[in-house]
Amino acid sequence: MTDQQPLAGRTVIDLTNALAGPYATLLLAGLGATVIKVENPTTGGDPARGNPPYVTGDGISLDRNESDDMSVSMLVRGRDKRSVTLNLKDPRGREVFADLVRDADIVVENYSPGVTRRLGIDYATVAEINPAIVYTSISGFGAQGGGPGSGKAMDTIIQALSGLMMTAGEPGEDPVRFGLPIADTLAPLFGVIGTVSALVQVERTGVGQHVDVSMLGALTSLVACEPFDALDAVDLPQRTGSMLPRLAPFGLLPAADGHIALCAPTDEFAHGVLRAMDRADLVDDPRFHGRDERVRHADELHALIRDWCRQRTVAEALDALTGQGVAAAEVRGPREAVRDPLVLDREEAVPVDHPRHGPVPDLMATGVPIRFSEARAGFDRPAPGLGEHNDEVYRGLLGYSDERIAELAADKVI
Repeated sequence: MTDQQPLAGRTVIDLTNALAGPYATLLLAGLGATVIKVENPTTGGDPARGNPPYVTGDGISLDRNESDDMSVSMLVRGRDKRSVTLNLKDPRGREVFADLVRDADIVVENYSPGVTRRLGIDYATVAEINPAIVYTSISGFGAQGGGPGSGKAMDTIIQALSGLMMTAGEPGEDPVRFGLPIADTLAPLFGVIGTVSALVQVERTGVGQHVDVSMLGALTSLVACEPFDALDAVDLPQRTGSMLPRLAPFGLLPAADGHIALCAPTDEFAHGVLRAMDRADLVDDPRFHGRDERVRHADELHALIRDWCRQRTVAEALDALTGQGVAAAEVRGPREAVRDPLVLDREEAVPVDHPRHGPVPDLMATGVPIRFSEARAGFDRPAPGLGEHNDEVYRGLLGYSDERIAELAADKVI
């Protein structure tokens, strides 16, 4: 492996805020792109800067008391980015923006549909300045907007509209909100895939394009990976709680001191479960011998396994199951999971630094969960302060004079 990063030499103009957009540009930064984060000097920048909790000189706190206290949200999502302040509502701000995109490779934005056009920073405008630009938009419903009555696109709204909430929980119970902002984090993954794909096409054609990703489309496409229509057709329930009868034995089981996950849909695995329970006599039981029979008698089978598991600790149950080659694991909480030595070794979860106070004790964040044989991915710089890189970008990259920079700053353009 070399120290070269896959997107080294590429420049991203980052117009995003909150989560969906910044996660996309975080990944692009972790792949080596130079990401210039544009923040409004009149509003305090990315609203995520005001999300508690904060990292202070004394640790993690719900209160921000000093100017260099920084939200955990920004510490995580701002890594490897350069922050410049720029008021895009000011005509001179749009002139500066034109200079930024002239030699850039990528623009990423997550404004509500129509905002970039009203500001004069939309794809059509940018493409006139730089025809090779890849301009990626991440929004709730797509660049065309959601139509009348669609409302605002928050993660929980998208979860509700996508059908996801009705895929978990027990039949007849309330919908279940996914415990992560899954729409806000899935859409940027497709955004990065689309962005990198468009870059490859630019290499062939010299022409950029608009990449349009919606949170609703990203999450609904994930829901559509499961054959829910087919389940309806054969009267199999869509909501099955902690167990999955159509793959029985399959699901989550309570042990004496925790829970385990069990995945044994094949004959080999299912028979291994019975042997682990010292119930080899049930291997040839017509209810459990074949897969179709196990599905028809899933409730009986799961009840047997549940009773067996409850009488054992997690370690005892896993020892018996894995000893028979069955796929089973402990159900872990986030705190333990992000400290798994394997995950740490692969830098899929990583420690976080504060730009002033250094390493933040006992705080882990997402890494870049991709390993390359001939490249490196990951983060080298902590999140920036608001406008920290104005001088580097405006003077060093764009060549603006001290007088012009001072004038723009005095007029709150930058």
